[in-house]
Amino acid sequence: MKLVSYLTAQGNDQLAFYHEGYLYNTDTVHPDLPGSMGLFLHYWSDVITTAQEVNAAIVAGKITTASGLPLANAKLLSPVPFPTSCRDGYAFRQHVAAARRNRGVPMIPEFDQYPIFYFTNHNSIQGPGPIRCMPDHFEKLDFELEAAIVVCKNG
Repeated sequence: MKLVSYLTAQGNDQLAFYHEGYLYNTDTVHPDLPGSMGLFLHYWSDVITTAQEVNAAIVAGKITTASGLPLANAKLLSPVPFPTSCRDGYAFRQHVAAARRNRGVPMIPEFDQYPIFYFTNHNSIQGPGPIRCMPDHFEKLDFELEAAIVVCKNG
């Protein structure tokens, strides 16, 4: 199952299933599904089974492309448009060691003993598209590949 968020013509974020080049609005294909990723994650345990059933119907062709929106006609947002929190894990040892060396501090032994993460700016999450930078930001530009994991439970 692939879920995406996109910008509607009215300027709202909309949750949709993605399948073979088409987006299917969750709340249009089934009345019990929420229309935003935030609500989907909040009510995860209540909606996941229905979402899986609807996704299977889309894949099987029981819900046709007539109900969908071509991906080419949509502006994708970040998968979770308004995340409440974001943590970044220190997973690549060489990167951490180089960053600490550049700051003139020794490598921390805890890196090898515990999973380490830090809270990062949850407002900086973006979807696909142009990345806007100020000219002086290009002097030391560092891009990283990031993967997201969404945990849908309290605690």
